[in-house]
Formats: sequence, structure tokens, C-alpha cells
Amino acid sequence: MKPGHAWTLRRTIVTGASVLVALALVITSIITMSALRSAEIERLDEQVIAGLEFAAGRPGDPGGGPDGPGGGFEPAARIGTLQVVLDGTGAATSATYAGVDGQEVPLASSQLDALVAADLGERTPTTVDLGGELGSVRVAAESRGGRTIISGSSLDDVDATTRAIAGILAAVMGTALVLLVVGLAVVVTRALRPLERVAGTAQRVAERPLAAGAVELPDRVGAADTDPRTEVGRVGQALNTLLSHVETSLAARERSEQQLRRFIADASHELRTPLASIRGYAQLSQGEGAPMTPTQERSLERIGAEAVRMSSLVDNLLLLARLDAGQPLRRAPVDLALVLMDAVSDAHVAAPDHEWILDVDETVEVLGDEGRIRQVMVNLLGNARAHTPAGTTVTASLTRDATHAEVRVVDDGPGIDRELQSRLFERFVRGDEARHRASGSTGLGLSISHAIVAAHGGTISVDSEAGRTAFSVRLPLA
Repeated sequence: MKPGHAWTLRRTIVTGASVLVALALVITSIITMSALRSAEIERLDEQVIAGLEFAAGRPGDPGGGPDGPGGGFEPAARIGTLQVVLDGTGAATSATYAGVDGQEVPLASSQLDALVAADLGERTPTTVDLGGELGSVRVAAESRGGRTIISGSSLDDVDATTRAIAGILAAVMGTALVLLVVGLAVVVTRALRPLERVAGTAQRVAERPLAAGAVELPDRVGAADTDPRTEVGRVGQALNTLLSHVETSLAARERSEQQLRRFIADASHELRTPLASIRGYAQLSQGEGAPMTPTQERSLERIGAEAVRMSSLVDNLLLLARLDAGQPLRRAPVDLALVLMDAVSDAHVAAPDHEWILDVDETVEVLGDEGRIRQVMVNLLGNARAHTPAGTTVTASLTRDATHAEVRVVDDGPGIDRELQSRLFERFVRGDEARHRASGSTGLGLSISHAIVAAHGGTISVDSEAGRTAFSVRLPLA
């Protein structure tokens, strides 16, 4: 199996069960073959002992033995057996075996030497490899009347029987294993179909966007797959319950967010008038020229400044609330090159101690709200100006591909902390957390830019390290 390649449950069950059954069949075959061969050898040993007794003249023929009246000994030869008689000096007086044609064939000297060297026990059958036509034989020896009689039978029949049974077992068990694998695959496939349907429902639900907006989860596991008496049924029933809870939670979240958006929009809208009045009265008091104490003059200045700051915050919150509510923006062709040129020009006037570079080769048009797109460019250049030291080079470039225009604002300032980059476009996040709020920043600039770009169907991203920070805005072409 290749690294990283996951097996399905069906394949795992079928393969695992097949391997276990195959292992059981192999073990059964080995045990059967071992038992059969042992039984065959035991039967052959009985024949060897019987042949040894026959050769020794024990079964009721005293004249035929070496101690009989005849004085001599001529062992009777039988097909497939060997008979050897050794005198007291160890010399062979008779050493023959009967071939399949019944003819007696003398043993070769090497075969005779192998028998003598085998150190045979008394009436204990032993396997000896004699080579040649005989091959492996089962032999036993007995000493009688100063002579040693050796009798044996070939293992060819045992080997042939073993091979035949092995072939039969292999064919039968191989066929049984194939049928078992096929049947197991069919049974497991049918058994896992309910689980596959449950997994399909879960997959369809997982593919639905649940991050924001009104979310409905119409997919449910069918009644046939929710039987609590089965394992899959319990999983299906639990999944349906979970989906119901998730749908209820998402609906509650959506209602809460809608209420919050309405509250922010209403509060922001209602606050604009009193804030304008506060600014007007502060400016009126300062414009009268009436004598004031330094404290009064300073207080009016601060009231006016804070009123301006609060007005900006209220306008930003109102804009975010409208964007979150899906309020449509104006749609008209916008010359992105001209907008970027104006934004860079304004930034140069506002921060002459920075080096501003504009890289625009051609006119690029996008479809959208020019005022909001201009606000995005001003926010990005304003951030580069506010969070980098004097002498920093800021480059604003505009490029395009087949479907999108891309604006990049790159500076060689100190960079943005890695931990901050992941939440830089969230609301009320500041590049310098230690900066006083009274400095004028609301922490909403980048979140507003993100919302505006998203409303235009584009994306905004940041890539920052020490000595280089790059903001990228991609907008669909008109």
C-alpha cells in the first residue's frame, strides 16, 4: 500500500477476513498433510517390521532361517523392498532390492555403505537416502545368529500420496477461498450500504457553508437507516439529532447577528446627529472669541477632536453594519489606475518623509463602487504611512491577468508580528496593541477594507516579515 493511501472499511474487512481464512486453510492443510504423512510412514514402518520378520524366517518356517537345518539363508525378495544380510565381519552376503518389474537388482556399493553408515537401531525404522532409483527408503535392522538382517521399503508411495493429497487440498481450498472472498465482498458491500448513505448525508452537510448567513440543513438520514436496533441505525439517528441541534443553533446565531447588526446600524445612525451637534456647538463656542480660561479652551478643543473621532467611528460601524447586512454597493466601471494614482498622491502630501513609488503601466477597469474602492486604497496607504518610520519606501503597483486586477502595496518597514497576521482583518485589531486609542485609530480600517473587497467579489491578503510587508487586493475585471 502506498504511503498516505487509506483503505476503505469494505476493503479492510474483506482483505482482513480473507487473510485470516487463508491462514486458517493453510494451517489446516499443513496439519492435515503432516498427520497424513505420519500415518503413512507409521503404516510403512509396520510393513518394514513385517518384512524384517519375514526375512528373519519368524513366521513359522524354522528351516528357512539362518538357524534352520538348512544352515543357509536366502531371504525372499518382494517388489519395492530391499533385503541385506551382513555376516559377523560386516560383509554383505546378500544385498538386493526388487524393482517395480519384480527383478532383483544388486545394491550399489555406495548404497550399501550408506546403509552400514546409518547406524541403524534394533528394529527401529529409519529413513535413509540411498539415491539412484531407490531414493529415500525406510529401513530397519535386526541381529540374529551372528548376522545382521536389514529390510526396507521405498518412500515413493508415501511421497506420491502426499503430493496427490497436497494438490487436491490446494485446488479445493483455493477454490473455496476464491468463493469465500467473492461472497464476503458481496455480503460486506450490502451490509455497508446503509453506512455509505449515512456518510453521504454527512458529506453533503459538510460541504455547505456554515460560517455566516441564514443556513438551512435540509439533508437528513433516511428512516431506513435510523433503526436504533442496528449500529448504523444508531449512527444515523445520532446524526439526524446533531443536524437538528446545529440547525437550531445556526438559526439562533443568525437571529442574534441580525439583531446586533440592526442595533449597530440604528445606534450609529442615531448617534450621527448628536455628534454633529456637539461638533457644531464646540466650533461655535471657539468661534465667538469670548474670553476663556486655558482649561475651557483646552476642553473645547478636546470635545471637538473627540467628536470628530467618534463621528468617524460611528460612520465606520454604520458602513460595516450595512455591508454585513448585504446592502448592495454601486456598480459602475472604475478606473483602478486613476484611483491608485490619486491615493498615492494624497499619501505623498500627507507623509512627505516617506518615499512613495507608483508602478502603473496601463488603465485597468473594474466594476464597483468607486468611493468604497478608493477608501480601500486610502486605508492601505494610510496604514503603511502610520506604522512605518520616516524614510520607508512604499510601492503601490497595479497588474492584471485574464480575470482579475491586483493592487499591491509593499513597504520595507519593520513588518507585522506573525501572531497578529492571522487576525489582522478582524475588527478593532491594531498593528500596535500598546498604542493609545486617543491617537485616532479605531482598528476598523482593515476590517472595512476586507468587507468592501469581499462585497466586490474580491480578496485581500497580507504577507509580512521583517523588512517587507505586502498587502494584495484582487478584484474581478469589469
